[in-house]
Amino acid sequence: MTRAIYPGSFDPVTFGHVDVIERALRLFDEVVVAAAPSEGKHPLFSIEERLELLRAALPGESRLKVKKLDGLLVDFVQAEKAGVVIRGLRAVSDFEFEFQMALMNRRLAPGVETIFLMPKEDYSYISSRIVKEVARLGGDVSGVVPAPVREALRRKLGGENP
Repeated sequence: MTRAIYPGSFDPVTFGHVDVIERALRLFDEVVVAAAPSEGKHPLFSIEERLELLRAALPGESRLKVKKLDGLLVDFVQAEKAGVVIRGLRAVSDFEFEFQMALMNRRLAPGVETIFLMPKEDYSYISSRIVKEVARLGGDVSGVVPAPVREALRRKLGGENP
């Protein structure tokens, strides 16, 4: 079985993330979405909320596992007996950082490969940061996040549109 890890903060999960997960599921037998606590980013949602929202975004997908990521990514990858890390690229500006991370991961664990996947062009501009900002200001995010995320944003931030 080929297992891949898709790490991120997912605060919150967007349709761009969902698209990358769906693409990864076409390539691998199993995909583990690994949500990192990312306390330094001051997340809107707790890690437990993010894990639940990830599960709600792709209900019924038996080949998808959602887990909390603590520590080094390569240690998590090896503990999960995976050999591939999936990273989403929205724009060229994402590439430099992701490339550096991939090379560092390769140095730490030479057997772990990184594969970059691009979301559908309709989602290439979406980021969790932008979604949160639009939702905070009362904008409609229904076209960029799954319904459970939209509802969670409404509960967390108040307002009617998110």
